Amino acid sequence: MNEHERFVVLGRPRRIWAVGAIHGDVDRLAALHDDIGARFQPGDRLIYLGNLIGRGPRVRDTMDELLSFRRAVLSVRGVIVGDLVYLRGGQEEMWQKLLQLQFAPNPIEVLQWMMTQGVDATLAAYGGSAYQGVAAARDGAVSLARWTGQLRTAQRAAPGHDALFAALRRAAYTERRQEGLPELLFVNAGIDTSRPLAAQGDSFWWGGAAWPRIGGPYAGFGRVVRGYDPGHGGLAATPATVTLDGGCGFSGSLACGCFGPDGELLEVVEV
Repeated sequence: MNEHERFVVLGRPRRIWAVGAIHGDVDRLAALHDDIGARFQPGDRLIYLGNLIGRGPRVRDTMDELLSFRRAVLSVRGVIVGDLVYLRGGQEEMWQKLLQLQFAPNPIEVLQWMMTQGVDATLAAYGGSAYQGVAAARDGAVSLARWTGQLRTAQRAAPGHDALFAALRRAAYTERRQEGLPELLFVNAGIDTSRPLAAQGDSFWWGGAAWPRIGGPYAGFGRVVRGYDPGHGGLAATPATVTLDGGCGFSGSLACGCFGPDGELLEVVEV
């Protein structure tokens, strides 16, 4: 995967609406879409910071709501496809790994760990269960491949779901058009400040523990914004970081931050 396929350059938009972790809570997502939809204008960007799925019981409905709102926003004159961005979160990464479970050296252990992390909701949404997966794994790689193939088929049968999963990117950032200088970096859960952006790997999803140590600009980015806090510390902002996780999927709110053209946090919407 080349850099263009991994990262999205947002340019210097009028405003950026950044949506935190949803975790399959379609009711809160629909309410947030009502708010954003009334105010979204050409020149804005809308970015979902990953963990769209998992945890909540209505994963398929959540995917459908994302697609429906996408169609509505793109119907507005002046809005283009690149104005909507979707990042891969830990939940989406686990789901894609689950669909390749037959290649894991210890598939039963991997599946059991994933279930503790909330992937069971996504598995159920596409007609699977941990029991079936474990049984298939015990039968061998061929049986396991058949089981994951059935999950892929179910995903592809849901209109637009396959395409949305394929559109997920690892991170996104703004830059000054004239100087070409980076400003805001948007990620799912964290970064490893000792590594350059292109070498982050799984740190985007599993690097949340190092987040409190980000005390200044990283790789030229003045501020890093994330949508999921594995420590469930709530909404937070410092001069160097912003966390937009109100606890959605864990009995909390769904949060969206609106950023101005210079990177300032204008407001936080919670539903």
